[in-house]
Amino acid sequence: MPDFVAPDFVAIDFETADNGRDAACAVALVVVKGGRITDSISRLIRPPRRRVMFTEIHGLTWEDLADAPDFAGIWPDLADTLAGADFLAAHNAAFDRRVLEGCCAAHGLPVPDKPYLCTVQVARDAWNLRPTKLPDVCRHLCLTLNHHDALSDATACANIVLAALEEGYDLRRRMPELAH
Repeated sequence: MPDFVAPDFVAIDFETADNGRDAACAVALVVVKGGRITDSISRLIRPPRRRVMFTEIHGLTWEDLADAPDFAGIWPDLADTLAGADFLAAHNAAFDRRVLEGCCAAHGLPVPDKPYLCTVQVARDAWNLRPTKLPDVCRHLCLTLNHHDALSDATACANIVLAALEEGYDLRRRMPELAH
């Protein structure tokens, strides 16, 4: 079998305004090609409801978000960026998957058909880390993090995958579909 070549991927992070699956208020995508970060985008999103419950976590208020486009308004940029990815990576990927699916459903948009890699699991597999909250993993890897800033979180996530790959982590352990 030929040597495994690391696939291209996009690290994704959402911040949300409330507990609704459709309540994204910020998103960042960090593009990795050829084993290095090549691009990133970060967008504020006007959530579907005016109440922003998590300001104390991410610092965003309704006033910050009121004039931002809704999810459908930023979707063309996101869809173009996601199209070239072999998979999406996220820290606690189930959360980001639910938000992406919820926002797409709320706006009648197609959900990208991409597998997800959870960097919580990567950190446990590669370094036997516990706890595996994003700040803990970043501290272990000496990565800079401004936690709950979508771009900082997505960049950290991309760097977690890259660090694991550099140390010989086999993505196929969590993503057998990459074995093609």
